[in-house]
Amino acid sequence: MVDYQGMSPPPGSRSVAPSRTPARADRWQLRTRVVTFGRRPLLMGILNVTPDSFSDGGLYLDPGAAVAHGLRLAAEGADILDLGGESTRPYSSPVDAVEELRRVMPVLTELVRRTPVPISIDTSKAIVAREALAAGAEIINDVTALTGDPKMVEVARDGRAAVCAMHMQGTPQTMQDSPTYHDVVEEVYCFLRQRRDALVAAGIDQARIALDPGIGFGKNLAHNLSLLSHVWRLHELGCPVLVGHSRKRFIRQLLRDDRADLIAGSVGVALSLARQGVQILRVHDVAQVRQALLLFEATGGLH
Repeated sequence: MVDYQGMSPPPGSRSVAPSRTPARADRWQLRTRVVTFGRRPLLMGILNVTPDSFSDGGLYLDPGAAVAHGLRLAAEGADILDLGGESTRPYSSPVDAVEELRRVMPVLTELVRRTPVPISIDTSKAIVAREALAAGAEIINDVTALTGDPKMVEVARDGRAAVCAMHMQGTPQTMQDSPTYHDVVEEVYCFLRQRRDALVAAGIDQARIALDPGIGFGKNLAHNLSLLSHVWRLHELGCPVLVGHSRKRFIRQLLRDDRADLIAGSVGVALSLARQGVQILRVHDVAQVRQALLLFEATGGLH
C-alpha cells in the first residue's frame, strides 16, 4: 500500500479503467498520411539532441550519433520519432530558436531521407515548427499546448500538421516548485478539452489533434499516479491520447529507491496504459516496451 510519501492518497487513485472504456479515436491524421490504431499502442521513440535532457542529455548532440540512434529506434519498432532540441526537464534553461534549429535540422533532414517513419518535432517555437514541417516533419509536439508562441496555431493550421497538445502547470522553470490541484484528473481533463475546442475553432481539424496529460509537468507523485490510473477518461474527448511516462522520476519516488531500474518501471506503466486504451506511448526504450506489449497482448492482456 503506497502512502504517497506522507500524503493522503488522492481520491480514486487506485481506480482502474471500467470494463467498458469510452469509445476511443481509431486514427490520427498526420500532415501527409494517416496512422491507425489497433489494440496495442503505437510507440513514439524519443530522440533528444540536447545537452541537458533528464535521461539522455548529451548522448546525441552529434548529428551523426543522433541520426544513428533515430534509425536504431525505427529498426526496433518505433512508429513515430519525436525529435527535440530543447530540454523541458524541471529547471532546464531555455534556448533560442537559432540554437534549436542548429541542433535539430541536420538530424531531421537526414532522418526524413533515410526512414519512412513519421517525424514529430518537439518544440514550442513557431519558427522551429515551420522549418521542421518544410523539411518533412509530420507532427508538432508542443508542451505548451500551442499557447507558448502566438504564431504556433497558425503554423500548425497552415502547414496541415498533426499536433499534440500537452497539459503543463507553470513552465519547465517553475512547474515543480509547488504543483497544486483540487482535482488533478478533472482539471487536466478540462484543460485538454478547452485546448481541443480552441484549436478546432482556430481551424485545426480535430482528426489532427492528440492530447497528452503531461506526466511530470507540474505534478507531484500523487498527481502523476491519479492521472495514470484515470487516463482512460481522456478518450471521452475524441482525440488520440499520448502519454510520456518513460524513465521519469515518479518511478523511483514510488519505489523509494533512487537506483531502481527505470526501464522496468517504464514497462510496467506502459502495460497499464495499454490496458486503458492509450493510443501512443512516448518512450526511450522502444525495443523493451514493444516486446513487453507484444507478450502482454499475446497472453490476453489486451481485450
